[in-house]
Amino acid sequence: MAPVTVSSNGIGVAHLPNQKHKIVTNRGVNFTIMVCGESGVGKSTFINTLFTTSIKDYKSPAKRHEKQLDRTVEIEITKAELEEKMFKVKLNVVDTPGFGDYVNNYDSWLPVVEFLDDQHESYMRQEQQPVRKGIIDMRVHACLYFIRPTGHGLKPLDIEMMKRLGSRVNLIPVIAKADTLTPKDLATFKQRIRDVIKAQNIQIYTSPVESEDEQVTSRNQTILDAMPFSIIGSTQDVITPDGRQVKGRAYSWGVAEVENEQHCDFKKLRNLLIRSHMLDLISTTEETHYENYRQREMANRKFGEPKIKKYENPKHREKEDALRKVFTEQVRQEENRFRQWEQQLITERDRLNKDLESQHAQIKALEGELEQLYHYHQQGRGSIRR
Repeated sequence: MAPVTVSSNGIGVAHLPNQKHKIVTNRGVNFTIMVCGESGVGKSTFINTLFTTSIKDYKSPAKRHEKQLDRTVEIEITKAELEEKMFKVKLNVVDTPGFGDYVNNYDSWLPVVEFLDDQHESYMRQEQQPVRKGIIDMRVHACLYFIRPTGHGLKPLDIEMMKRLGSRVNLIPVIAKADTLTPKDLATFKQRIRDVIKAQNIQIYTSPVESEDEQVTSRNQTILDAMPFSIIGSTQDVITPDGRQVKGRAYSWGVAEVENEQHCDFKKLRNLLIRSHMLDLISTTEETHYENYRQREMANRKFGEPKIKKYENPKHREKEDALRKVFTEQVRQEENRFRQWEQQLITERDRLNKDLESQHAQIKALEGELEQLYHYHQQGRGSIRR
């Protein structure tokens, strides 16, 4: 059937974007962002700088050292609700403390990968229910992978982790603490990372570039060219040599400004995450990463069959073993108490039986005496008659 073209003064279909805008504004949006990288690269500082509020608490060095002694990678989720001009964003920040902090980091990516798959699995399970109202969606829409500014390139752990993340989530590589490198070293470091990403065929998020507006197209291309993003995180206000008050870090040689595009790519990354591509990150998660997971799992599993667990947190295993030992000890103590109680019952039974036998013997003796008295009485009556 051939399509029908309606004249410009038609039926009002052109108002659909306005309706969509009202629906999204009233409903708000759910956005989940993951920060992944070694301890001390500034993940918490970046999140607080990005949203200009204290969303994530800073970890003390003592607690960080205790965490390293655990030798486990955990998942920490921080939830917040942001509102700007009557538009609400339900924000979930997922952190991965413990990742990459040990000498032997073999399989340290498993908890992170398992978490990403679990969120797809949870959403798929909820979609299969008869009532789907109030679905809890914790699927990760963007993963910022923080690279330590060594100036040499990606470490084997970075490559292995980014390969696994790129196939599951919108991966955005980030160079942390860019103010520790000179502009020349930073440019060289960026190019080395791009070369490794291309050589290792690592999938990273590629934002759409083309647009009807040339200015938007140019901005999108600038954002794409800046990847991996070099960032400076700071929530402190400092005074520049020319008297301006800005967010940044003060050094003896000057001030590294957070929002100065000549110093770092913070503004470009913020535009990508919030101002220009947030909905694209959400739709890419829905239409690409979730669909890939759903198709793969439904092709390999029967309907309703549970997901096979590939990873077991060693800390959870230790807790389970400790609980099992406590439970076993409690059962042993209860069994001993039961045996003591049973022995007391047997002793009491034997004592009662002995008392009963003694009383029975006394009754027999009394019966014998009574019989003798009766016979004696009968014999006495007979002699009186004679």
